[in-house]
Amino acid sequence: MLNFSKINTLIIYFIFFIISFFSSLNFQNNENLLIDKKINLGLDLQGGSYLLLEINSDTLVQEKIQDKIIPIKKLLKKNNINFSNFKINNQSLTVLIDDIEKFDTYFYSRKENLVNPYIDNYRSYELTYKKKSNKEIEILFSKFGLLTINNAALKQSIEIVRRRIDDVGTKEPTILQRGEKRILIELPGLKDPERIKELLGKTAQLNFRLVSENNEFGTDELISENGEKLNVSKRIIMSGENLIDAQPNINNQNNQPTVSFTLDRLGAQKFGRATTDNVGKRLAIVLDGKIVSAPSINEPINSGSGMISGNFSFQEVTDLALLLRSGALPTPLIIVEERTVGPDLGEDSIKSGTISLIVGFILVILFMLYKYKIFGLIANTALIANLLMLIGILTILESTLTLPGIAGIILTVGMAVDANVLIFERIKEELKTEKSIIHAFDTGYTKAKITVLDANITTLIAAIILFAFGSGPVKGFAITLGIGIITTLFTAYFLARHLTSIIVLNSKNKEIKI
Repeated sequence: MLNFSKINTLIIYFIFFIISFFSSLNFQNNENLLIDKKINLGLDLQGGSYLLLEINSDTLVQEKIQDKIIPIKKLLKKNNINFSNFKINNQSLTVLIDDIEKFDTYFYSRKENLVNPYIDNYRSYELTYKKKSNKEIEILFSKFGLLTINNAALKQSIEIVRRRIDDVGTKEPTILQRGEKRILIELPGLKDPERIKELLGKTAQLNFRLVSENNEFGTDELISENGEKLNVSKRIIMSGENLIDAQPNINNQNNQPTVSFTLDRLGAQKFGRATTDNVGKRLAIVLDGKIVSAPSINEPINSGSGMISGNFSFQEVTDLALLLRSGALPTPLIIVEERTVGPDLGEDSIKSGTISLIVGFILVILFMLYKYKIFGLIANTALIANLLMLIGILTILESTLTLPGIAGIILTVGMAVDANVLIFERIKEELKTEKSIIHAFDTGYTKAKITVLDANITTLIAAIILFAFGSGPVKGFAITLGIGIITTLFTAYFLARHLTSIIVLNSKNKEIKI
């Protein structure tokens, strides 16, 4: 039937008015509303910051090779392989071994090899070794082991960068992987890029090491908060990975700002074991290669919590707690490229896009009125409803509107008109053969349905592919185009059809021309 039941009609208009309501939020002060939703403008429309970062995996490799010390020693002892002169280099380990052939057998074993796991993706081992003499070997990461570390570090860095940026309050940032080592960041509307660079420039690498003049693992000379030079062990007792929470606090004893931290179960065990075995020694708390505190271990600490103190302001401990909560970057990030897009360019883009939309909209309206008279008016009404619903859905999703997104809206206007043109032309053909006007309109809508669906579904598939494999502005275009197709089908086959049925049913079988 051409018309709908009363219930279906109520549902249709209920959906339309609810979605259209959200479109109105973009023209109001959302601060005074219970619903805080609005379309966000992309970097190309409102300006902002563009950053291209690159990970520096050298420091990460140094830490990862240190994690292999204890497992390698256990492997040697378990298989009765005599060794000596175990040393830590920058990215490798050296050791003297009596039986290298025996070591080779167990080092490259695939059975329960916790020391040197086999990487199935690359058909290689994580570690390799080189003979430096008859007994001395150098253990280091293989090419594919380094690649595995690099990929994991890049994924982790992207996630941590996202957490830090979200805490700043920037809406709809674009954070994407670029190549094997780079991260692309677009921050629309960012007014303080230096603040972001400061947050992203800190790795927030926290670790605990013993202060020692002579250590079998070697030592690093680091500077404490009071300028004191201390030799600390290269071996890391515990890292910031074991932190589960960090909060700014005030030390009741001296009223100094501090950061209180809580460790996970494994971290608490490591911390408790280290403090038990080293009572009387100093423990250096190292943050990004600098000692922030080096207290003496007076007694074992098994509570799984602690405190970081130093010459901090309250703002500094607040930022530090935020960085520790969001997680430490596995490796430092280097700014490769930095650009700032001014708002003037965005205003010009918005102006040009708006003019294009208005001009195209007016021309379409005039054409439809000229071509289809009163039914052209219905098509134009459906077109306006289509745009309201499109903007409403974008508002609900809090999508980011880019210049290609505006192009998607303009394309939606054309596709919406195309759907109505196909329907009306089919009705014209039916009116030539049908005696019943109502039946002609009903048949026209029915027969045109397949053609309209085919045209729009194929376009929708293309939009889905663009969204799945595209990035940045391409996704913005895909979103507006995809949503526009859905709203087009809704307005053409529900709203426009209902309005058409009102005119046809009230014509009392008089002659109707399209």
